Amino acid sequence: MRTPRSVTGLLAGAIASACLLGGTAEATDTRAVDYRGYLVQVPDTWRVVDLAEQPGACVRFDVPTVYLGRPGDQASCGGDAVGRQAGLLLQPLDAASLAAAEGEPALAEPGTATPAPAALDPAGAAWRDGGFELAVEAAGVLATAVHNGTDGAAVAEVLRSATLSGAATPESLPRELGTAEAGAMVAAQPGTYRGKGFDACAAPSSSAMDAWRSSPYQAIGVYISGNMRACGQGNLTANWVSRQVGRDWRLMPIHVGPQAPCTDFRSRFSSNPATAKQQGIAEANTAVTAAKRLGLGEGTAIYLDIEAYSRTSSCSGAVLAHTSGWTERLHQHGYLSGFYSSGGSGVSDMNDHHGSTRYTLPDHIWGAWWNGEANTDFGRYLDDGKWANGQRIKQYHGPVTERHGGVSINIDRNYLDVRAGNPPEPDPCVTARLDFPDYPALSAGSTGARVTAAQCLLRAAGHQAGDGDPSGVLDEQTATAVRGFQGEVGLSATGEVDSHTWTALLSAGSTPLLRDGDSGAAVTRVQRALNAALSAGLAMDGLFGPNTESAVRDYQSAKGLGVDGIVGPNTWSALQSGK
Repeated sequence: MRTPRSVTGLLAGAIASACLLGGTAEATDTRAVDYRGYLVQVPDTWRVVDLAEQPGACVRFDVPTVYLGRPGDQASCGGDAVGRQAGLLLQPLDAASLAAAEGEPALAEPGTATPAPAALDPAGAAWRDGGFELAVEAAGVLATAVHNGTDGAAVAEVLRSATLSGAATPESLPRELGTAEAGAMVAAQPGTYRGKGFDACAAPSSSAMDAWRSSPYQAIGVYISGNMRACGQGNLTANWVSRQVGRDWRLMPIHVGPQAPCTDFRSRFSSNPATAKQQGIAEANTAVTAAKRLGLGEGTAIYLDIEAYSRTSSCSGAVLAHTSGWTERLHQHGYLSGFYSSGGSGVSDMNDHHGSTRYTLPDHIWGAWWNGEANTDFGRYLDDGKWANGQRIKQYHGPVTERHGGVSINIDRNYLDVRAGNPPEPDPCVTARLDFPDYPALSAGSTGARVTAAQCLLRAAGHQAGDGDPSGVLDEQTATAVRGFQGEVGLSATGEVDSHTWTALLSAGSTPLLRDGDSGAAVTRVQRALNAALSAGLAMDGLFGPNTESAVRDYQSAKGLGVDGIVGPNTWSALQSGK
């Protein structure tokens, strides 16, 4: 989190950062960096930091850097860093590095340093949350590339340059990732707590956290997600979360994604309120995925970090709309919504719209007002009666290094007055699984997750299977909805969900032109539909690669369509009519 300094100062820092990135993006001279036989060409303006030689170095991505080795305790990471530029972290491919990964990494092609070409599309599903993780088994290396949403192509080009040197020693991808037991969730965070806390750019090591049990703090803010995180999170794993909660630490999960449109950050959400709201929904989905990976389950408050901005009618409206989308989607997932900003911008906007029927405002307010007073009084920025029922956190002092238990950490100081809340029940169609290895026929009396998926898809298509939530049972109400959908798309109205009905349901939606190299949600819909229609066995990863193109060609040939491997109007029409 940045200091709540003047907006002019904030923008000056962002502009300087953008200029530095611009110079990197345009650089033509490169140099080779070899780590354990993974040889990559990077712009010669990038720093190279060997973490074995500098174990105390902070892994931060607001300066273009290649980091070699495993991150240390991260105690030196400054608390005022926000924003990302292009960067690369190269670590040994082992259970420890994979435990801190943000998902299943992409795999390099056997015996090479690079993955399939489609995997390097920065808009693809493998580029999660402004980053891309690649397991290079031929060298025993896990490569983590980061970007801020505007320079992904440049980072992908760096990854394409990679080759293997003579130092490469193969190492298979470990199957035991060292994370907490699958599905295990800690108590909702931060829960009920009144007292001091701190936030740090990177999660400190468990040993540092143990040392700080002697401090006056019992809560810590951690950056779990967002493409504007400046610091790497080499210590942040599900086991780390479980351990800290088990030692009575309260956690404040932070998501820092695109910023207000009236700032000069490289990654910004739209000034159009409708678009900004949809972007807030997308950011919430990303944050929930990260929270669940870390064992932070329903009832947890996740705090959206919106840095200081100029309060104009247009900009404030975009922030409020973005936060509305964020809050509504978190509630649909069963989480509480938190909001962090400076007192003079975001907190003031929330204060002015308290009780609004136009916007859905967050459950918790976390404001920055550096008056040095450890309380939740925000003065003129937030009226006393608003967010007053255990719903406030104040950041009252900016970056300062403190030492406790023999360990120094750079922190921001906070005071919390929070109470465990009661978020709405999750919307089962927001959380429903749609990706299955197969889509067998469903008939009267069928039960299970696939029935729930069908009921949710029917609801999205305008055919509600009953008055309440999906039951997971194909009862008569569901059969009636199936018949209505089948009649609408031109299928025989049998009431059974056969392969044709699955194909139509799974492909429903927008119909963009898709071809090799494309990526995104529409590609995922096509992959699901082809798996239902052909038992194609495609990975539903949203990447239109050779396997997807081959399945499209097979489908086109089987249905008497022009065979070109491109999903155009005729192919969409066939899929959405269940052929």
